[in-house]
Formats: sequence, structure tokens, C-alpha cells
Amino acid sequence: MFITPIGHIENLFTEKFGIPRQSGLVGVVSRIVLAEDYRHPSVYKGLEDYSHVWLIWEFSANKEVPFSPTVRPPRLGGNTRMGVFATRSPYRPNKMGLSCVKIEKIELNTPQGPVLWVSGADLMNGTPILDIKPYLPHSDSIPEAKGGFSTQVAWQTLQVEIPDALLAQIPQEHRQNIIQLLSQDPRPAYQNNPTKVYGVTYAHLNIRFTVTNGKLIVVEIK
Repeated sequence: MFITPIGHIENLFTEKFGIPRQSGLVGVVSRIVLAEDYRHPSVYKGLEDYSHVWLIWEFSANKEVPFSPTVRPPRLGGNTRMGVFATRSPYRPNKMGLSCVKIEKIELNTPQGPVLWVSGADLMNGTPILDIKPYLPHSDSIPEAKGGFSTQVAWQTLQVEIPDALLAQIPQEHRQNIIQLLSQDPRPAYQNNPTKVYGVTYAHLNIRFTVTNGKLIVVEIK
């Protein structure tokens, strides 16, 4: 089976570390640029009547690793192993991801052809998009569905503290997204060292921080 990307996503996530662990957690706006073979004016006809779409994409930045039937989900602290098919781990038999994102706008006539603007994506800049499908609330939403360990173990968000002098270094249009990203606790789940300084890159800013007692404190911005 041969799969050809239909395009790629463009946003301000320039590295894997710090990207939200699931779609919809942070309202970062991205745009999807189609490959030349798919830049037809009618490719998005009718999509304006939907509010959300599914993105099917490739974990293109993953290093090749041998297949493992079990993985260590961050929600379980990174130390408990679960079957790979019971998780959304990026290390899968086939490197395919699935994300539900909100449609912000559709531009049909740009130098790059039709462009789809979305929010809530958990994809790194440049990630290949394999397909786009509309989200159907009558069938894709199942209120009585069971969520397994993902609903049994709550993911704790962090209180974010940014000193005024450092906050002034962040452009106004990026502040809310950065605070949301940091509140999701981008650290590896198995690390809880209050003296360690971590760094997240977003919008070409390297935001360095520590975490103590549920509070994330920004200590430097490069």
C-alpha cells in the first residue's frame, strides 16, 4: 500500500517537546497547505458547513524504533506499560496520527492554493497530512463511551507564573497560547525534579522553566 501526503501543516511548533499530548487542549492556530496535485478550487466545497475535521497524519519526526507490543503512557506516570492499541502513543506499527481540530476559516485563493486554517492541532510544523475528513457529531460523538485509564487518572494542569519582565518579552498575540501550553505540563511524566530547568520552544522563543508543588515558574526566555 502506497500513501502519498496530500499536504502539510504549518504552525509555530518547531520541535516535538512541548506539543500538546492531545488535540483540542490548546487553541494554537495552524494552516494546512495542500500539495500541488490537490490544489483544486473545489477541494473544500461544502466544508464551510462543518465546524471540525479529522486530520490523518504521519508521525514524521519519530525515530525508527523496533515494534513493541506495550508502551508507557504519560498519563500513567511513564512507568506503567499498556498495550500499544490501548494508547495513543506515537510509536505504532504504522506511524499514523488522528486529530480532531476546529475549522477557523477557509481561504480558497492564495499563492499556495486553497488553505484550511484550524485550531487545536497537536502536530509539529511541517507534519505531512495524509487525509482530511469532516467530523460528524451524530456518529463521531458517543457520550456513553468508556475512556479506559485516560478517564480514570486525571491529568493535572499547572499554575503558570511568568514574571512581568519576562512576560514583556513575549509578543501579545502569543501569550495566551504559551500559558496554555505550559499549564499542560510539557515535562516527561516520569520527571519531577524541582531543581531541573526545562525548555519549550514556541514561536522561536525558548521558554525555560522549573516546576515545584504544582506551580510552573518561567525563569528565562531566549
